[in-house]
Amino acid sequence: PGGSSGGSAAAVAAGLVPAALGSDGAGSVRIPAAWNNLFGIKPQRGRISTWPLPEAFHGLTVNGPLARTVADAALLLDAAAGPHPGDLHTPPALRVSDAVGRDPGRLRIALSLRIPFTATKTALDREVEARVHATAATLRRLGHQVTVADVHYGVLMGATFLPRSMVGIRDALDRLPGAQVDPRTDHNATVGSLLSPLLFAARRAEPLLRKQTGRIFDDFDLVLAPTTATPPPGVREIDDIGSWATDELITAACPYTWPWNVLGWPAVNIPSGFTAAGLPVGSQLMGGANSEEMLVSVAAQLESELQWHKTRPTPWWPQP
Repeated sequence: PGGSSGGSAAAVAAGLVPAALGSDGAGSVRIPAAWNNLFGIKPQRGRISTWPLPEAFHGLTVNGPLARTVADAALLLDAAAGPHPGDLHTPPALRVSDAVGRDPGRLRIALSLRIPFTATKTALDREVEARVHATAATLRRLGHQVTVADVHYGVLMGATFLPRSMVGIRDALDRLPGAQVDPRTDHNATVGSLLSPLLFAARRAEPLLRKQTGRIFDDFDLVLAPTTATPPPGVREIDDIGSWATDELITAACPYTWPWNVLGWPAVNIPSGFTAAGLPVGSQLMGGANSEEMLVSVAAQLESELQWHKTRPTPWWPQP
């Protein structure tokens, strides 16, 4: 079901609950949403408080909703949103559910398939690419201008993400003395200790990265990209492999979402249909700072056309 909010996504997809919260530090709301045919919102950093942490994973991680429909996700976001006096990030208040059904106007949308730089081998699966192009075609039918134009991520984006994420793992383990965890988690915490001297520089680079990446919004209102590079891998593929093999597997599958965590900006997963094998995949719409209302407005338009909340993957197991 994707991770790390795969439990929330599976519960919503199975109909156990109408909506659920997840956390997104490198795509962990958007990825499970894509692989469970759900709508998911990664909101602006600080939109939902992470208290008692003033910020989570050194600003990478935010909380956000997963639901079958845009309206349900927007309602849950509004219910959960709000600051705590100790929060480091307090974006201006929004009522996102009011944007459902609101005409966003004719928007300029960049279709960006470029994979952000990673240290491992990545490639966009042809079926996923086809589904993203189908989503772009729907946006054009809705009257939006969709143009192929890649976001410039740069090498520095990944160089700043790594210390923030790994030091965050070390910090989380420090808050759980005596916890027994997967050896790969222990390995990442050790890497976090080694990278901790780089944390200050990584945070100082964030305004530069926002300026560099944000140039795309000089010409466009939103960016459309794949949520993942591949369909969901098999449930056992990550079992009993080492840290580097795990990193290679998850990076090859999910190289697209993490830059928006570095920047702290909102993004949503748009369910984009199924592969020939019946596996759900998604596209993400990404906006600039505090753009949740625009994202939700466009997503509601897409939902009215695609009707993803009425479709289910075909179960492969025998029915009783």
